[in-house]
Amino acid sequence: MRFLPDNIDKYIEQNSSTEDDVLRELTRETYLKVQMPNMLSGNLQGKFLEMFSRLIQPKRILEIGTFTGYSGICLARGLAPDGLLYTIDINEELAPMVTRYVAKANLTSKIKQFIGDARKLIPDLNETFDLVFIDADKVNYPVYYDLVLDKVRNGGYIIADNVLWDGKVVEDTKDKDTLAIVAYNEKVVKDNRVENFILPLRDGLNIARKKS
Repeated sequence: MRFLPDNIDKYIEQNSSTEDDVLRELTRETYLKVQMPNMLSGNLQGKFLEMFSRLIQPKRILEIGTFTGYSGICLARGLAPDGLLYTIDINEELAPMVTRYVAKANLTSKIKQFIGDARKLIPDLNETFDLVFIDADKVNYPVYYDLVLDKVRNGGYIIADNVLWDGKVVEDTKDKDTLAIVAYNEKVVKDNRVENFILPLRDGLNIARKKS
């Protein structure tokens, strides 16, 4: 979903740094071989995630929803020198593709892949995270938030993708995914442990900072 006029979107693309060769190849293969390729973060969102990560230089990142690895690669590029990114996805079929592109990006030592149900895996992660990126099944967004908040350091961030959900969040009739996104946004804004705002980039990013 694009919320800006097409000519403005085109202008933004033309005046933003382009994908490097690895991400360009990953984008092409995703669109050629993978179902629902629009789930890919893409250049503008990827560049935002990379710059945000570089800005805070996290030591530990948790990504919930790997897909083909685009967002994980972008986030991992901003890690501190001794940093690690943990990424979880339930789709084991995509894991070899992710592994291959992580290697192409020279990030094998920086990214740890987990295959399985994030609801079961997260409680066993004995880490404190500087940044969490949620981009998985929408119905469990509120669950993921509850699971990760205590694992986020004070001053750390939780970013959730697709929080405008193709504009459906403001429509009268809502399906279960839309209801879950609405519930997530309401949960975050009412939680006095964090401060947040929604960035209308691509399909919307809810950026929450855990208060000290």
